[in-house]
Amino acid sequence: MPPNALPIVASRMARHRPSACDDCHVADAPFGIRPARDEDRLPLAVLFAAVAEERSGIAAEPPVDVDALAIAQSLDGALAAAAGDDIIGWLHVEQTPFGFGEIGMLVASEWRGRGVGSALLEAAIERARERGMHKLSLSVFAHNTAAIALYHKFGFVDEGRRIRHFRRANGELWDAFEMGLLL
Repeated sequence: MPPNALPIVASRMARHRPSACDDCHVADAPFGIRPARDEDRLPLAVLFAAVAEERSGIAAEPPVDVDALAIAQSLDGALAAAAGDDIIGWLHVEQTPFGFGEIGMLVASEWRGRGVGSALLEAAIERARERGMHKLSLSVFAHNTAAIALYHKFGFVDEGRRIRHFRRANGELWDAFEMGLLL
């Protein structure tokens, strides 16, 4: 496990559940959540490109210039999920000057459903409160039912739907839900 990483296992979650989440489940396989570091830039960019290749969960589509992304991405407000030396998830909170933060998140496909997203959200909510934010918000594709269920589990509410908002490379127009969590 990486240095400064907090091991997240099911037994720890049973003792320390976030107040907004009554049924968080974290896999038995240990992984850690920590602030993203400079040495994470390339692994985070590779993970982003892999999720973009799926063409279903995030707005970006291939090709992704991994080297350019690794250089340009902001690590301020970013959390990394790591299993051993592998980066398996990422969550970024872009803090606005208006007191709220915008969330972007992704998890490696083989780690989905194993508690990584829950652990990232738990840590992000805690950090947002510590930084004095009053709200977190996000956009999620309307067909991404697993992500929507995760956000609902943590207390996010539906705030609106953007109809035919995202134009995909194949020409399709996808809806997105806007969701928010008052802290």
